Amino acid sequence: MSAPELLEQLPEELIFLWHQHRIAILLSALTILVLVRLTVHLRTKREKVSASPVPGSPTEKKVVEIKPEWLPENTTLDVSALTVDDHAEDSVAAVAPLVKARKGPKTVKGRKTPSKKPVPEAVFNHATDKIQPLIFFQSLSGTTERHASSFEKIFSTWISGQDSAATILPPQVHDISYIEYDDYFITPPKSADNTKYFYIILMPTYNIDTVLDIFLESLRETHNDFRIDTAPLSGLLGYSVFGFGDKEGWPTEEEGFCSQAKEVDKWMARLTGRKRAYPLGMGDVKDDVDMRLEEWRLGVQEALGDIAQGKGLGEGVPGSGDAAESDEEEDIDVAEDSDVEVETQKLKPKSKKSSRIDDVEDLGSMVNSSNNNNTSSPSSSETPLAIDFTTYKSKSKPAPAPTPKEMVPTTSPTYAALTKQGYSIIGSHSGVKICRWTKSALRGRGSCYKYSFYGIQSHLCMEATPSLSCSNKCVFCWRHGTNPVGTTWRWITDAPDTIFDGITTAHYKKIRMMKGVPGVRAERFAEAMRIRHCALSLVGEPIFYPHINDLLTIMHSHRISTFLVCNAQHPAQLASLVPVTQLYVSIDASNKDSLRKIDRPLHRDFWERFCACLDILRNRRFEQRTVFRLTLVKGFNMAEEVRGYADLVERALPSFVEVKGVTYCGTSAAGSAGLTMQNVPFYDEVADFVRELDAELARRGLAYGIAAEHAHSCCVLLADRTRFMRDGRWHTRIGYDKFFDLCEGKTQGTRVEKDEVTGEEKVVGWRPEDYIGDETPEWALWGNGGFDPRDVRVWRKGKGPKKDETAPATDADADAHTPRAIVEI
Repeated sequence: MSAPELLEQLPEELIFLWHQHRIAILLSALTILVLVRLTVHLRTKREKVSASPVPGSPTEKKVVEIKPEWLPENTTLDVSALTVDDHAEDSVAAVAPLVKARKGPKTVKGRKTPSKKPVPEAVFNHATDKIQPLIFFQSLSGTTERHASSFEKIFSTWISGQDSAATILPPQVHDISYIEYDDYFITPPKSADNTKYFYIILMPTYNIDTVLDIFLESLRETHNDFRIDTAPLSGLLGYSVFGFGDKEGWPTEEEGFCSQAKEVDKWMARLTGRKRAYPLGMGDVKDDVDMRLEEWRLGVQEALGDIAQGKGLGEGVPGSGDAAESDEEEDIDVAEDSDVEVETQKLKPKSKKSSRIDDVEDLGSMVNSSNNNNTSSPSSSETPLAIDFTTYKSKSKPAPAPTPKEMVPTTSPTYAALTKQGYSIIGSHSGVKICRWTKSALRGRGSCYKYSFYGIQSHLCMEATPSLSCSNKCVFCWRHGTNPVGTTWRWITDAPDTIFDGITTAHYKKIRMMKGVPGVRAERFAEAMRIRHCALSLVGEPIFYPHINDLLTIMHSHRISTFLVCNAQHPAQLASLVPVTQLYVSIDASNKDSLRKIDRPLHRDFWERFCACLDILRNRRFEQRTVFRLTLVKGFNMAEEVRGYADLVERALPSFVEVKGVTYCGTSAAGSAGLTMQNVPFYDEVADFVRELDAELARRGLAYGIAAEHAHSCCVLLADRTRFMRDGRWHTRIGYDKFFDLCEGKTQGTRVEKDEVTGEEKVVGWRPEDYIGDETPEWALWGNGGFDPRDVRVWRKGKGPKKDETAPATDADADAHTPRAIVEI
């Protein structure tokens, strides 16, 4: 048979053999596979269960950050914080408490030992040392502040009438809204002489987010921070807390009556090593607060008198630090350390035996005692028998996530305070208000600096915010702590269209209320019924609102320009922000220490966030007009800080730099923050500062120049010459119709990018130069005062020009020696 014939017959023979012997073939193959698998398994070296694994050497965890192409290498922005809908959120802890899952039941052996060592009491020599009482309070509506002031006067009178007056110093009062927590609640204040401190804390309770929430969070973090001692305030002589509450809102303590005061008292007990000098006092502001506060004051005075006489806090006195604390505090301490297994300790035999068992853990002592009586087992007398006290509990459902609440409920003191100041609260977290320049423009008395610089007539502008909450507590803030604070959005969120409809309706309502005001011009009143501009800088942090991009898009669709101001503390939100007509970043200081003192940010990494926002601003300067707003506060951020500000300008390269003197509102809250009229710079001081800054920028080769001014607002504008000066003339104004045409795609921008593969250039958007407006008018330029000659200047009494001088000639000179008006500008 030939080879081709053999190949033709081979498949048929194989098929025949397969049908005849397929069962035997399959069984043989399966047997071979089983034998191979058993052989491999038996030869594999099995790991010993009893042997402990060899610990590996610690290695540094490498975090790979993915950053967009436009983000510089030195930025601190965490782009992973961007959400699915392209809105950025801060990298903060979750709002709902996380419940740690246990792998199995906890085993407790032997006696329970205290988880934390007791802190020794501060040494006080009543013969040489002095006592400095510090009174802390926080107030929104002013009730607690009035009680604190009254308490301070009565307390001072009592001290002056005591024999120990030389030992006890007059009390000092501090508003918690205007102090640095690190200066008082991480370590006691330091004194050069032999002065010891005693804390008196007056705490209200609110049903909204206030500075108190941040204060409580700070106390909790301080206690749990492994880098800080367990009781960092053990150097205090003692403390006592009094809470102000309202039983109409919270009938009982369980329902929240004085709940925040109770929290402060609890955390202070831990931070001081349990040096509560007198029990927590509580009073109803609508009923018995005066009587309860008086009783509590007498008790605190008695405790303070005993300390001054060298008796200390006493022993066994109810409320003393040496006595046993409440079961609640002890239980919480144990719960916090529940992950640490208690070691079995050697127990000493008791001289008297008792059959009573008060605690299940006493069973361990009884078993150990019985083992000691058994002499047949010597080893058992030395080592206690390990008893497993495992408790098996039914599986409980996880704690539900907390229900979001309103940022500013209508029943809250914040709502009352803001509405009293003229704000209209929209929904639960937005607001709108007419500024005094809108009223001025309606009467033909001049517009604000935005008209001089950018062509915005104040009666066509709406001032609003989608977020009344802020993450800073600036010393010059007009609200002085009456608005909510927070570092992450955790409230009920209103829809963008609801906010837009609400703020525009409220704005028009306020405009209509001006129709009966003497001097209002009919033509300007009619123009004001069509909003053309929106300044998102009223109060709080507008960029904090989760749907800010949607709200901006709605405004642009109605051809309303947007001027958005942010505080440089939310880089993730800033990176995801859609282009606005003009983007402001508040630059209130040139260095970290100064920024901490003047802005008093809530974020611990505030400087890193600040620098990240500057980097983002630099890389977005070709997408939109960017502005540095410098608010000068004499004594805080003016002296010898020109170079520091120049460093920031060089880093971010903004389109404009607005230098503005601070506004002082003349409230007691501002004084408690360290701000007085002495901190308000004169206009000539602001002008000198601008000249120095301009010279410093020129020395660095940065093409900035002084473009315009508005002396009435104590404000000067620096601008980029290469971008906003044409044919030797400044063009700082905005072409608003051009901007809206670009937004709507009616005209094409000129911002181009080169394709990395093909090398071809293509248009990807517009540049700020594409919507430059008309030339800056002569009267607005630097040196001309900045007041529109078509309006009528109204002078305050005693501050106008002399009779032999004309108003145009003295407009700038009169403001040069006049501080900014004590009004909201």
